[in-house]
Amino acid sequence: MSSNEEVLVTGIGAMTPLGAGAAQSWRGLVAGESGVTRLEDEQAADLPVRVAGRLPVDPVSLLERVEARKWDRCEQLAVISAREAWEDAGRPAVEPERFAVVIGTGTGGILTTLAQDDVYERSGARRLSPFTVPMLMPNGPAAWVSMDLGARGGARTPVSACASGAEAIAMGLDLIRAGRADVVVAGGVEASLHPFCIAAFAQMKALSTDEGDPGAVSRPFDAGRSGFVMAEGAGVVVLERAAFARARSARTYGVLAGGAVSSSAHHITASDAEGQVHAIRTALRDAGLGPRDIDNVHAHATSTESGDLAEAEAVAQAIGGHAAVTATKSMTGHMLGASGAVAAIAALLTLRDGTLPATRNLETLDPRIDLDVVHGASRTGDWSAGLVNSFGFGGHNVSLVVTRD
Repeated sequence: MSSNEEVLVTGIGAMTPLGAGAAQSWRGLVAGESGVTRLEDEQAADLPVRVAGRLPVDPVSLLERVEARKWDRCEQLAVISAREAWEDAGRPAVEPERFAVVIGTGTGGILTTLAQDDVYERSGARRLSPFTVPMLMPNGPAAWVSMDLGARGGARTPVSACASGAEAIAMGLDLIRAGRADVVVAGGVEASLHPFCIAAFAQMKALSTDEGDPGAVSRPFDAGRSGFVMAEGAGVVVLERAAFARARSARTYGVLAGGAVSSSAHHITASDAEGQVHAIRTALRDAGLGPRDIDNVHAHATSTESGDLAEAEAVAQAIGGHAAVTATKSMTGHMLGASGAVAAIAALLTLRDGTLPATRNLETLDPRIDLDVVHGASRTGDWSAGLVNSFGFGGHNVSLVVTRD
C-alpha cells in the first residue's frame, strides 16, 4: 500500500572529523573549522598524500570492550551514530516488523580486510580472527544497527560509492511511502583511512598532494583546488511516517520531501552533468516543488576540478543560480559513503537554525562556476527548502530535498 504521506526526520546522529556527535559537528561547520589534519603515522611516511579527515575521538572509547572487539571501525561508527539518532528521536515505540534500517557504505569493512590479509600472509590461516567475515561484509553496519535497535523490518545496504549514504536515506523514504515501515533508521558510514586506500586514490590523481596547511587543502569551487581529501565518518537520521510521529508528539527537524536516484551510464569515475540534472529534477518533482522553491544547496563538491564543474553546471541547469550554495567537504574532507548522509543532516540543521555554513578556503571562485557559493562567513536566512547532492564513482547520482515541517 503506497502513500503520499509526509516523511519527517525526528532524530540525527553523526561522527565526523569535526566532532563526536551531530551537535559538535554542526558547531564546527557553522564556525568554519577544519577537521583535516596531517598524517604523522609511520605508515604514511611514504605516501604521496599526508593529510586526511580523521575523527577527533577513538570510537572504541565510546563502546563496550566486547562490541569494539567484534566490530570493524565502520560498524562501530554506524552503531554509535544510530544510537545517538535513536536517543535524539526519543526512542520511538514502534513494532519491530514496522521498523527498518538502511545503512550505506562505499567499502564496508576494508580495514578488517586489509588487516586480516596481513595476518594471513604473516602467520597463516589459523591465525585469522573468527570475526573476520562479519567485520568485513558491507552489510555489517546495517545488520549490527538492526540488532542493536531491534529492527525487524529489513536491514538494507546500498553500496554506491560516495552516494551510498544519500541513497540509503532515499531508500528509507521509499520504504515508508510504500507502507512497509513506520520508522526507518537510515544513513551512511565510511572508515577507510588506510595507506592502501589512500595510495589507490592518489594513483587516480583524485587526491590533493598539497603539503601546506592541512586545513586549507580542501578547496571546493576554488580556482586553486587540487583534489579532494579523504575522511572518515558516519551520519544517521531517523525517518518517521508523519502520522506516526505526530501521534507521539515527536520533535521534528524537517520533512524529507523528495529523493531521486539516477545512473549516468557515462564513465566509471568521471562526473556527468546530464545524469546529475536528471536526479535533481526528479527529486524536485518527487517533492512537488519547482526550481525557484529551492533556496539553498548542500553540494557534493569534493574539490576536484571535473567534479565541481560538472555539479555547478547541473545545479545551474536544474534550478538556476538563485540558490545559496555551500560545500561542507571544505571542512570535513570527503567522507565517501557517509558524506551524503552528513550533508542531509547539515541541510536539516540549516532549516532549523536559519544558518547556512560557508565554504571554507574559497578565495577565488573558479570563473567557470556561475553560482552563489557562500564563503567567508556562514549566511543567515529564512531558509525553507534545501537540495542535497551526492554523487559516486560508477555514475551514481542521488538528490534529496528537505523542507521545514
